[in-house]
Amino acid sequence: MADLPPLREVIKTHGLSASKALGQNFLFDEQLLGRIAAIPGDLEDKAVLEIGPGPGGLTRALLRAGARVTAIERDSRCIPALAELQAAFPDRLRVVEDDALAIDHGKLMGEPFAVVANLPYNIGTLLFTRWLAESAWPPRWTSLTLMFQQEVARRIVAAEGSGEYGRLAVLAQWRSRARLAMKVHRSAFTPPPKVMSAIVHVEPDDAPEGVTIRTLERLTEAAFGQRRKMLRQSLRGLEGGLKALETVGVDPTRRAETLSVDEFVALARALDNPEIQSAC
Repeated sequence: MADLPPLREVIKTHGLSASKALGQNFLFDEQLLGRIAAIPGDLEDKAVLEIGPGPGGLTRALLRAGARVTAIERDSRCIPALAELQAAFPDRLRVVEDDALAIDHGKLMGEPFAVVANLPYNIGTLLFTRWLAESAWPPRWTSLTLMFQQEVARRIVAAEGSGEYGRLAVLAQWRSRARLAMKVHRSAFTPPPKVMSAIVHVEPDDAPEGVTIRTLERLTEAAFGQRRKMLRQSLRGLEGGLKALETVGVDPTRRAETLSVDEFVALARALDNPEIQSAC
């Protein structure tokens, strides 16, 4: 087990400060970081992708858990601190200095991998929906353990009928299992963000047959884009939308937030039905 200096000392040595422009907030509590690294289960000799490691707090927890970590970091100021971790854990840490949004993660990893990350707030949701929208299913990632603003985390795991339920919940739950794994108080970060945070853990599940992610994305965008309106209004502009409601037997006077994930799947399946497409 590598003997490493305290994270605050690493920050001081390298003159690092959290960049607001990059959505950075650093975690120093190594017990908390260890608990986060434990959420995906046994990581011994498992491939793990981390986005935005910063000075490497979570990175060292993952390495101590036995993982083989690939860390994507676009902030060049953090590279020297991560290089020290590479020296402390030979052949266990690969650092890629690049923009995580510009990389094909599956090609980069080259094997099944877990994603564990304290995601930068400014790109977190975009990365998450990108992983959820992979056309090949099951995906190359085996699980996602991700830090979000608590408001976003609650939207991911929300049930129909709740105030948080929306497009993000449907996309996260139609072929995956999503749960709220841990809440993290804002005081745990340096600097403290204005909002509370939470960690969501997602595992891929069987994908329903006869449904494409692109159709489900179009459907949920239309339905929740005008969530205060009845479905007969919000889906009017979606080709085949009203016919799909009739086919599935969904009352067109209902609103999007009252539909279950299964009902959205059924509507998407109807939209992809060639008979409905030909009738439009």
